[in-house]
Amino acid sequence: MNELPRSPEAAAGLSLSLVVPMYNEEENVPPLLERVHEVLGDYPYPWEIVLVDDGSADATNERMQEQRERFGRHVRVLTLQRNFGQTAAMQAGIDCARGSVVALMDGDLQNDPADIPAMVSRLIDEDLDMVAGWRKNRQDDFWRRKIPSRIANKLIRSITGVNLHDYGCSLKVFRAHVLKGVRLYGEMHRFIPAWFATQTAPRRIREHVVQHHARSRGTSKYGISRTFRVILDLLSVYFFMRFKARPGHFFGSIGLVFGGLGALILGYLFVLKVFMGMDIGTRPLMFVGVMCVLVSVQLLTTGVLSELMARTYFESGEARSYVVRMGALEEVGEADWYRRDV
Repeated sequence: MNELPRSPEAAAGLSLSLVVPMYNEEENVPPLLERVHEVLGDYPYPWEIVLVDDGSADATNERMQEQRERFGRHVRVLTLQRNFGQTAAMQAGIDCARGSVVALMDGDLQNDPADIPAMVSRLIDEDLDMVAGWRKNRQDDFWRRKIPSRIANKLIRSITGVNLHDYGCSLKVFRAHVLKGVRLYGEMHRFIPAWFATQTAPRRIREHVVQHHARSRGTSKYGISRTFRVILDLLSVYFFMRFKARPGHFFGSIGLVFGGLGALILGYLFVLKVFMGMDIGTRPLMFVGVMCVLVSVQLLTTGVLSELMARTYFESGEARSYVVRMGALEEVGEADWYRRDV
């Protein structure tokens, strides 16, 4: 384990929250908690683990509660009302995390918690805001997982300009105050580095080679179909990265093209009608010109208003992409951290 600074100032800045969303992973809960405590038992500062049950249909929640009783109150269990998806489950855990450093990882035991201390050390030592895992030696099916991931990673790098090798690795470490300025929704967990780059400079984002294990329990929730959804989500990421604060520039530029084309067509027809006395009422070009003008007006108004409404909804403090079951998260206090005497 990399040595971490132990000054009082560092202690205040290195409290760690590990967020783990889980869906139908009942077999993985006990070994996951055992591995986390084996690795983080020597972490010299307060830490907690937030387990998010994303509406599992099996006994995942029961296993979580059992492990909480076994290990203590620093194991926090958050139960969502139904299955909202991995992104919403991550956001729920992030909202509940109390640490000044937040780590995210999957609950399928393919990520290894042993990489977290080194990633935290790098976050602090290099004054970064995010350290993303890179599964350089990925242990997954080549055609079903690796090929779709490589296609998606290449697309994301080319569109977002954030140069990482592995966007799909869930193991990431963040400064909490920056992470909590980013709201996740839809299926945007793959694009966390891109969203994060809207809150901090890309130079403060680095990647770290991490271990990766083949899945030994449970079933994968990913497949080739995700590649197509990634392409659709990538369009949204591109829009918000480039035009989040000025959506009118995006829609307006397209609208001006249609408006200019419509003006040229109608101007040409006006000349034919006024100066040459030609009948233009039944010409198809008249219809095309009018439609171009109407499309222009729609792009300049409806598009801008709808995007502003979406931004207002998802970026407001009240908007959430998940619902927590009543009584599913207990009240916590300062005594509910895992602490090691130093």
